[in-house]
Amino acid sequence: MTHEMPKLPYASNALEPVISQQTVEFHYGKHLQTYVNNLNNMVKGTPYETKGLEAIVATAPDGAIYNNAGQVLNHTLYFLQFNPKPASTVPTGKLAELINRDFGSFEDFKKAFTAEAVALFGSGWAWLSVDKNGKLVITKEANGGNPVRAGLKPLLGFDVWEHAYYLDYQNRRADHLAALWNIIDWEVVGNRL
Repeated sequence: MTHEMPKLPYASNALEPVISQQTVEFHYGKHLQTYVNNLNNMVKGTPYETKGLEAIVATAPDGAIYNNAGQVLNHTLYFLQFNPKPASTVPTGKLAELINRDFGSFEDFKKAFTAEAVALFGSGWAWLSVDKNGKLVITKEANGGNPVRAGLKPLLGFDVWEHAYYLDYQNRRADHLAALWNIIDWEVVGNRL
């Protein structure tokens, strides 16, 4: 199976001022492309050659194949969750119900999620996922980790590697995270349930 770059549903400058065109071109066009290329080269001749991303992330031992597959999956979910003009700035439907049930309110969820993302030491990801019982959970994953590894289904992910925000926000991770809420396509996130 050949892994491919996800097709962006927006122009590379469409997320400005939240994420600049320059950041999209480096982050998506260079970083993600490198992970895709690396993964395709690494899986040749291995048991992972015919597996999809989630299967690789769930089963590969820690190491280069796992890290690159994780980053391809993470970045695919990340870039496809954005919309320069989302229809709604808050979750709706079943996702909204679950957020209210499991976190009290959308504002309480945003605060908890942002706090986890800001507090993540070094590079990694903050995720909203759903467990096998339908409960929403927030997790932090180091480096290229993904909640799939723990049997969770990722719904929303914030990249806190510096390459995701340094060109636009320098060391102001919290400012970057606060701005991301403005471009989340809640329909896409809700459809991942």
